[in-house]
Amino acid sequence: MSSLLTTYAQQEQQLKELAEKLEKMKDDPRLQAEIEFKDKLEALMEEFDKSATDVLSLLNPQPAASSASASSGIRRKRKLKIYKNPNTGEVVETRGGNQKTLKAWKQAHGDETVETWLVRTEG
Repeated sequence: MSSLLTTYAQQEQQLKELAEKLEKMKDDPRLQAEIEFKDKLEALMEEFDKSATDVLSLLNPQPAASSASASSGIRRKRKLKIYKNPNTGEVVETRGGNQKTLKAWKQAHGDETVETWLVRTEG
């Protein structure tokens, strides 16, 4: 019972300290300016029937993913890796490490072992 009372007293003290910190923050002019800005922004968003997502996309427009990579060639195509399992003779061709069979091999035999099964890499 004593430990419960001690915990209660500690929590009560922390609550008191937190309330004091909040009171000090309320007097900070920077906080008051931010609250005023937020209130005005929310009122403006409501006036024009806009959501936070609408405002963010308006302020920071992102080009469509397909047109950006196609036109500017930002991301280069991954190299094709061809693996051959020496135990089964099965061949796997992949451009990434997330291929189902390759993942199963790595789980069963270990990453290092499976990497020794790499037959060749293309383009």
